[in-house]
Amino acid sequence: MGLGGCIILIAAGAILTFATDWDMQGVNLDLVGIIFMVVGLIGVATFSSIAKRKRVVMPPNSTVVEEGRRTGRDGYGV
Repeated sequence: MGLGGCIILIAAGAILTFATDWDMQGVNLDLVGIIFMVVGLIGVATFSSIAKRKRVVMPPNSTVVEEGRRTGRDGYGV
């Protein structure tokens, strides 16, 4: 599940918890919404920690100077 799926779970959980007043027999929609939000938050935390580990830091570019190389008058190597 990617970051988008986690955000959708959080949004759906918030809608179920705070924006609805439906009553279903045998199902507590407030609890289901809270569970969706918690699972979404766990997914976001997991996704961000994995993304941090995969990030590769490249060393700064450094100029390589080759000394001792002979060049002709026109600047090209002989």
